[in-house]
Amino acid sequence: MDYDSDEGRMTEAEQLAAHHPRAAAEALRAIACDDGVGDEVRLSAAELLPGVDPQAAAHACLAIASDKDVGEEVRLSAAELLAAPSPQAADAFRGIPGDRLRHGPPPPSPPRPPRPHW
Repeated sequence: MDYDSDEGRMTEAEQLAAHHPRAAAEALRAIACDDGVGDEVRLSAAELLPGVDPQAAAHACLAIASDKDVGEEVRLSAAELLAAPSPQAADAFRGIPGDRLRHGPPPPSPPRPPRPHW
């Protein structure tokens, strides 16, 4: 197998996913964030990431969507993938302080003091 080609790297990462999810996530994230890899291959790697590492998926999609050298359709697909509601996306937000999914809505504002009757 040719591990120096884009497809060879993807195949290796896909095979890692079954037995070594952390290594697969690192490999897929590296592919998705590598601007030397073809646009569609980068997107394919990003599409596989939510199943193994939701936070890496968000980072990869953001990298693709904000890369001005990537074709518009691929950038749009990455942005849609980033914005897609999913249980994995919710998990990715759990570690962020102030997260509404984990902490609920903000507390109500305190009552206003009465106005003077002048």
